Amino acid sequence: MKIATYNVNGVNGRLPVLLRWLEESRPDYVCLQELKAPEEKFPLQAINDAGYEAIWHGQKSWNGVAILSRQGLPVEVTRVLPGDPEDLHSRYIEAEVGGITLGCLYLPNGNPAPGPKFDYKLGWFERFALHAKQHIDSGKPVVLAGDYNVIPTGRDVYKPERWVDDALFRPETRAAYEKVLSQGWTDALRALYPDETIYTFWDYFRDAFGRNAGLRIDHFLLSPSIKGRLKSAGVDKHVRGWEKSSDHAPVWIELKN
Repeated sequence: MKIATYNVNGVNGRLPVLLRWLEESRPDYVCLQELKAPEEKFPLQAINDAGYEAIWHGQKSWNGVAILSRQGLPVEVTRVLPGDPEDLHSRYIEAEVGGITLGCLYLPNGNPAPGPKFDYKLGWFERFALHAKQHIDSGKPVVLAGDYNVIPTGRDVYKPERWVDDALFRPETRAAYEKVLSQGWTDALRALYPDETIYTFWDYFRDAFGRNAGLRIDHFLLSPSIKGRLKSAGVDKHVRGWEKSSDHAPVWIELKN
């Protein structure tokens, strides 16, 4: 079973890139973030023509998440992160696929920090931690994948000293991520490659991709009952170099059946 996560940075504007990558990589399930499209503008026909069924939660101009499946229609569990009925951002969707629960998330960026956006990020993180703990307590196989907007450690960023005041790298953000991990989750890429330089995002400015001046902010968290099935993982870095590509690269894991 191959599962991928990809912040597409605009599903319609980057649709040729997404379809090219789907044909090349052929993951069984895909979590997409930053659709930047309302519900009715999701390119379902093109996704279907590529061999995938989909569920999605759109939002005009911002946010948006989706789960694609090459193995039948995902069985939607929820399309909101519990805990705040006034939060209307489309940042979370969860489904049953292939015998596992798959959560797709787009955690708030939080900049500028400190400030209201950073407070919202930390509040969202608290709600996410509570939801994640319920999954841990269930004992079921769960994968939580997406753009976490968290740089976990200094080895996950090019020149960490330049990021000390950024919402992605502030101590509060990293502590919130560690709090979730401490529940029993496994960071899949770091479990397989504890010491390697791995990035999943490169800014469009200052030739960041050419210099490999990146960040690792797209993560897979695996529950205890599924971490033993982790077979391989990687980043399709070359996709970031394609014309009109997202500033993120697709990230994937393979699980033993």
